[in-house]
Amino acid sequence: MKKHILDRYRRDESGRLVIDIAAEKVSDLYDDFDKHAPFVKKELDYDLVEYLIDSAREIGRESFGICFIFASPVDRELEQRLCKSVRNYFSYLLETNRREIMQTLRSSVILLALGLAMLAVSIYLNLTFHLDDAVVEGVMAEGLVIAAWVSVWEGLALLLMNGPVLLKNRRLYAATGRASLRVESGLDPEEAELR
Repeated sequence: MKKHILDRYRRDESGRLVIDIAAEKVSDLYDDFDKHAPFVKKELDYDLVEYLIDSAREIGRESFGICFIFASPVDRELEQRLCKSVRNYFSYLLETNRREIMQTLRSSVILLALGLAMLAVSIYLNLTFHLDDAVVEGVMAEGLVIAAWVSVWEGLALLLMNGPVLLKNRRLYAATGRASLRVESGLDPEEAELR
């Protein structure tokens, strides 16, 4: 199955997989929200970013490069700005991902600590005051135990469910951000598809 997926990508002279992106002009790769921002500061088009990340996910741990193919010629300065903006965007995604990982870790630790503290208080109350005879106090102590276990479970679930996804996304962003970038121009996009 994996070999079949990798056959969708061409290989360059060195045998590395290449993700080809064909467009009419450089501005097609950017979000249209802010037409006056320079390319280095503009956000890449959402569909382009999703395509690059999905392709990196398919490729897995193999080395790959990205080739931008434009119908009209692109001058050297614009080519450098494009490459810089792609690197900047994936650096931004890495930083955002780092913050999400830290937030998830912080929330998990808080929930786990809160749950363990409530569990300790409940055990202390049950052992100290013999709450077996008092109905209201016994119900409150049992409620505290339930709240403690819910808090502990939520902290573990947050860490175990979100952690691996965030770490996998981090690997994909890093691989895409450090991929070699190349720009070719003067090719018809249909001709580029036949390569």
